[in-house]
Amino acid sequence: MTERALFDKIELHLVRVLHTVITERSVSRAALKLASTQPTVSAQLKRLRALTGDVLLVRSGAGLVPTEAALQLVEPAALLLRQAQLLFGSRQTGRAFDAAHSDTTLRIAASDFLDPLFLPELVARMRQQAPGVRVELLPLTRDYDYRRSLTRGEVDLVIGNWLEPPGEMHLARLFTDEIVCLVNEDHSAVRAPRGWTQANYLGAEHVAPTPMHEGARGVIDEHLAGLGLARQIVVRSPHFGLVPLMLAQTQLVLTTGRLFCSRYVDPLPVRIVKCPIGFPPLTYYQLWHDVTHASARGKWLREQVREVARTLASHALPARRNGKAA
Repeated sequence: MTERALFDKIELHLVRVLHTVITERSVSRAALKLASTQPTVSAQLKRLRALTGDVLLVRSGAGLVPTEAALQLVEPAALLLRQAQLLFGSRQTGRAFDAAHSDTTLRIAASDFLDPLFLPELVARMRQQAPGVRVELLPLTRDYDYRRSLTRGEVDLVIGNWLEPPGEMHLARLFTDEIVCLVNEDHSAVRAPRGWTQANYLGAEHVAPTPMHEGARGVIDEHLAGLGLARQIVVRSPHFGLVPLMLAQTQLVLTTGRLFCSRYVDPLPVRIVKCPIGFPPLTYYQLWHDVTHASARGKWLREQVREVARTLASHALPARRNGKAA
C-alpha cells in the first residue's frame, strides 16, 4: 500500500480514538470518554494496529500498557487534534466558547516570577467556570522555545515579563509592579540607619533567576549594564519560588517585584527594602499568536487571565504590613 493510499484511510476521529485509547490505557474507559461502545472502539483499535503496524497496547497484569511505539504517537496525535480544533473549531463557525461544557485542553506557559497567587487563582477560576476543561501549566525555562510553541499552536498563551516583548506576537499588559529588594530581617540593609546605598547594594551577595537563554542577563542586570553597573550574583536558581526560603537563612539579596515579595513577609523572617538604584517597574504581559487570536476558546482564556490580574492587583498587600515591609 502506498503512503498516499495509507493516509487516505485515516480520518480525524480515528486519530482521536488513537490518542484516547493510549492515554486512558483502557478500551472501556476510552469508549466512555468518546461516548462510544466498547465493541466499536475495539474495532477501531484493530484498524489502528493495522495502520501503524504495532499492537499499541499490551497486557500487563490486570490492565493494559502502551508500547514504546504507542507512546511516541501520543504527542503527534495531540498536536494534530489541536490544529484541527484551530482549523475547524468555533472560530470558523462563529459559535461562542461554551466553557461550562467544554472538554478541551488549554496550555499556558508562565514565568514563576509572577505573584505566587496568580496561577493558583487562575486555575481555581477556570475549574469553577469550566470544570471539564483540562489545564496544562508549562514553565518558561531556558530550554523552552515559547515563540515556536505559540506559532505551532502547542501552547495557547504565555505569561511573563519582558523589557521589550516580542513584536511579532499579540500582547496585552496585565499589571506593573515596583522593583524592590527582599532580604533576611537581620540583613544590614534593614539595619542601615540612613538607608541602603548604591555601593552597599552592588557589593552585596545576590541571588538571581537562571537566564532564559545562554548569554541573557534578565531585566535587572540589563538595566544595571545600561548604567555601567554590575552586581555580585553568587546564586542562580531556576526555582524562583524557593528563593525566599534561601533568604530566610542567608544574607542574600533578591531584587524583584513588590507583589511577589509581599507574599512572604508574614510567613518568613524576611523584609522588603527599597532599592537604592532606580529600576523601571516590571511589566507583566500575556502573549499569543495569530493562530489563536480569533479563537473563541483563546478569547475566553485571555479574559480569565485579565480578570485574575485585575483582582489580585486590586487586593495587593499594602506597602507596610505588621511592620515588616518597606
